[in-house]
Amino acid sequence: PPKKKDIRDYNDADMARLLEQWEKDDDIEEGDLPEHKRPPAPIDFSKIDPGKPESILKLTKKGKTLMMFVTVSGNPTEKETEEITSLWQGGLFNANYDVQRFIVGSNRAIFMLRDGGYAWEIKDFLVNQERCADVTLEGQVYPGKGADENEKVKNKTKPEKAKKKKDTEKKPQSIKEDNRATKQREEL
Repeated sequence: PPKKKDIRDYNDADMARLLEQWEKDDDIEEGDLPEHKRPPAPIDFSKIDPGKPESILKLTKKGKTLMMFVTVSGNPTEKETEEITSLWQGGLFNANYDVQRFIVGSNRAIFMLRDGGYAWEIKDFLVNQERCADVTLEGQVYPGKGADENEKVKNKTKPEKAKKKKDTEKKPQSIKEDNRATKQREEL
């Protein structure tokens, strides 16, 4: 059993233990828990379309915070980017989507969504905007209306990957250099 201490003699560790004891007995509602402590929402597998991998992502991201990067076409100043993305945020707000916007460069912004289940609907809205160059969502780049024609082709066909595969096939199967700190072991 812990020693009985005078409350005036408590240090930070004692106060932290006391707070843990109080919180242990509290009944915190599920909605008040931080996102990482909430149990995941059950996934209804009947709604998954096997032909569309986005439907799986939509269901797994439902109720979770998600971020998407948006690039404004042309060479806008940071103020222009602020104005354009503000218009997009206003349009999404009017359509009842809870979106926060953060400017991260002269032509880039982050749109943070409270519910990731709506991310693909918001992505569809953004890529149809005249000044949208591209939208990056879950590592996938979607070209927008404002993208250059050669950028649209590059994102759709990915010719660079085919070249890389051909180059690696020509190299002997010895130690391949990569960006790791240590070299890989050569197997015999």
